[in-house]
Amino acid sequence: MPKLGRLQPVELREIWADEAADFTPWLAREENLALLGETLGMELELEAQEINVGDFQADILCRNTEDDSRVLIENQLERTDHDHLGKTLTYSAGLDADTVVWIARRFREEHRAALDRLNEITGERFRYFGIEIKVWQIGSSDRAPQFEIVSKPNDWHREVSQRTQRVRNENLTETQLLRKKFWTTFRDYMIQKGSPIKYPEPGPGNYLNCGIGQANFGIGAYQNTQDKFIATMLYLGGNDAKPHFYLLREQKEEIENEFGERLEWEERPEHKESRISLQKTGTDPTNETDWSNQHEWIRSKVEKFHQVFCPRVEALNAAGWKPSENEDNE
Repeated sequence: MPKLGRLQPVELREIWADEAADFTPWLAREENLALLGETLGMELELEAQEINVGDFQADILCRNTEDDSRVLIENQLERTDHDHLGKTLTYSAGLDADTVVWIARRFREEHRAALDRLNEITGERFRYFGIEIKVWQIGSSDRAPQFEIVSKPNDWHREVSQRTQRVRNENLTETQLLRKKFWTTFRDYMIQKGSPIKYPEPGPGNYLNCGIGQANFGIGAYQNTQDKFIATMLYLGGNDAKPHFYLLREQKEEIENEFGERLEWEERPEHKESRISLQKTGTDPTNETDWSNQHEWIRSKVEKFHQVFCPRVEALNAAGWKPSENEDNE
């Protein structure tokens, strides 16, 4: 008979000492959002973390890639309280989130009942989830997180299937249909080539974005039918987007030498996010006979972005950045 171990609960504070500094950045990583998404029955893509809503900050904002709706995630490493219940409602209104996910160590019965009631009285568009976070260990094995749903919309999985089908069946313009075909063909090409870059199922937009294992960063592919160009880029978001951009720009010469091409360093001071990009002009994404060339160019460049930037992004430390005199005057 094989010897079986026993699951033992692990105190959350042993893993994440601080909710904002430890748990939220952990959850915002692509692989952990994927684990949460499996529990919820949806694909989550990070948009931002620690987002300002009035005088407060919401923990995490995601996009549900199945229907392009917003998902608000509010974290609490203790038992639920009235303060966080109020925050979830305030943040969801301020950020126009269709889905609210409240994660806590343990749900008080009155708060679970409040979410159940919200699911009963709100319209079809809005969804409220209560999730308890647990960590388990067998002997000296690795510790494993578990998300457990304690409150969810009625018939959620059936409704998700129906809702996704409705979205897919919506009437799209000719331009949107062509964009979706362009990206679907591109994604299939990436899979065929065994690329390490894994993009989500495409929609009708003009870009694709995938995470790189670090919160608030992504490697994007873009097409513009009006100005006739395609592009690839590193996206930098979050509260530390500008310090991260400046730290990378300090390595500009080394990065471009390794990349083998000059890049566009787009600080975008009027926006919260910044970008580092590369364009191929004189290229028409509506020309299906040229798609094989365009897809190969995008594949080679996004893989180069991944190779050049991933180790540098992982080493970034915004706390250690000090603005230079030139950056102060910009």
